[in-house]
Amino acid sequence: MRRNYTGAEATIKTLEELGVTYIFGLSGGAILPFTDAVHRLATAGESEINLVYTRHEQGAIHMAEGYTSASGKPGVVLVTSGPGAGNIISGLLDAKLDRRPVLAITGQVPTYMINKEGFQEAPVMAISRPLVKWNHQPKDSNKLPRAVVKALRIATSGRPGPVLLDVPKNIGEGDFTGSLELAIERPGKLAKINPYKAVIRARDAIREYRANKATGAIVKAWRTAERPVILAGHGVLISGGTEELLKLAEQEDTPVTTTLLGKGAFPETHRLSLGMLGMHGTAYANKAILGADFVLNLGSRFDDRIVGDPKKFCKGAFIAHVDIDRTQFGKMIKPNKKVATDGRIFIKTILGELALNGKEKRSDRSKWNEKIEEFKVQYPLSYETSQGLTAQEVIDAVYKVSGGDAIVTADVGQHQMWAAQFYKTNRPNHWITSGGAGTMGFGLPAAIGAQFAKPHEQVIAFVGDGGFQMTSYELTTARKHNLPIKVIILDNQYLGMVRQWQEVFYDDRESAVNLEDNPDFVMLAESHGAVAIRVEDREDLQAALEKAFSVNDRPVVVHACVNKTDNVYPFIPSGRPYTDMLLGPPPPNEKLPTPTGST
Repeated sequence: MRRNYTGAEATIKTLEELGVTYIFGLSGGAILPFTDAVHRLATAGESEINLVYTRHEQGAIHMAEGYTSASGKPGVVLVTSGPGAGNIISGLLDAKLDRRPVLAITGQVPTYMINKEGFQEAPVMAISRPLVKWNHQPKDSNKLPRAVVKALRIATSGRPGPVLLDVPKNIGEGDFTGSLELAIERPGKLAKINPYKAVIRARDAIREYRANKATGAIVKAWRTAERPVILAGHGVLISGGTEELLKLAEQEDTPVTTTLLGKGAFPETHRLSLGMLGMHGTAYANKAILGADFVLNLGSRFDDRIVGDPKKFCKGAFIAHVDIDRTQFGKMIKPNKKVATDGRIFIKTILGELALNGKEKRSDRSKWNEKIEEFKVQYPLSYETSQGLTAQEVIDAVYKVSGGDAIVTADVGQHQMWAAQFYKTNRPNHWITSGGAGTMGFGLPAAIGAQFAKPHEQVIAFVGDGGFQMTSYELTTARKHNLPIKVIILDNQYLGMVRQWQEVFYDDRESAVNLEDNPDFVMLAESHGAVAIRVEDREDLQAALEKAFSVNDRPVVVHACVNKTDNVYPFIPSGRPYTDMLLGPPPPNEKLPTPTGST
């Protein structure tokens, strides 16, 4: 093996040894040692890593998020110092809140210029520290590979999340005189990283269960419950426990609802599926959780969109909370039993516990499930078709044309909630969106990252006219690589969710939400080299979608002009109990108090 690598080249070699195939980023002065390293190694036939250079750093980090969400491998970002590093901050927040293992490598001014306000210097370590699981500024070229190994181990273990290496330029371009084999193998003889494998081993987890007797207590409560519900969060997907969850739900004849990020943890066309829970969840999921006497939370942090009013959430029900991150316990809801472990390990363990206690009589759930079927009939998801084209019917039509089997990314806003409601997800890691941070501009670049991860799968991005304009320039990235993503713009000429809150809570005073001056999206998309189709009438929708899905050699943008002032229902106002769920507009004379949370 060649010995005269630079620190940056040794880093790229290490990333490849750890299974990284794509890096998303944008070049610049301080990161030049790394972009040059990718080029030199590829030219010499020593590396097959692909550098996908984007049009903006925000696009790069959201691509990395989409890539890791679809592939299960860590996403890697390469950006320069100062404004380059600053432009990924919202993405780091997004990855932190949504448990996505992303490694950001940022360039920095040389070590002798740090803290001297040099050109494009920024205090990246201080800025990023609250947003990452770990950050580090290497001061020795020989230690770069070890830092990469440590960073990826931290990013992918326990509760996954972002990590950051802030590399001074002279460290990246300095000589590497160490051993790559030693750097990679010494930390546990690590050859490849499986990002979503928990570090808690099964036997250690089982010891923990037996020590606190949580599993036995949960089984006992579940067996006697007459109205149980399983709440499946993102943790089920991260742990790879979807098959076990299906077996558990069917065995215990227990309905399953999911969080926004948990979509796909349980097949949404299954008879036991309740769809999504919470603020804009299905009415029947919300009705079920309101009447439940037992709730098993698997891998959800009980966020405010799920809980509503913490004092009234599932009052009187036995609540069991399973999460690999013990800091989540009691943050919003105080559970009756808590288990800090990997979701898949827990499900397998409780299946074993249930099998051992199989002779114990289980409460009859037939009446409960019959009641839930009544809820589904009484409170179905529906949309109005007597007026203009609606976002819901566009999404429903896309669902049918695509066969309901695509990888779907969603931006943030009303269209995101409608997509979550009407595009049913049956397979894990086929629904990708921004949850905790609610980052507008996420949808398009995330779809690009997902398409790189799964080149043979259909990828669809549902975006609003507001969020699309924040990262629309990445259409050029998609076109450069001939990615056949389908971008569905649901254009209501508003920041729709904000406008909805203004209508419901602020006496319909519209401020800073009107987007009537939107550009011509068809012309914009075509200027980037994409195929573009405008749909204004219901009669043209089917033909437009069939044409869009027939194109497989470049991105396609469908510009759907939908009703301007439709609102998302069901709707539980932020901080309010489930009993205050709105199934439609409140009465004209009813003044609702301003909610405590954000849109």
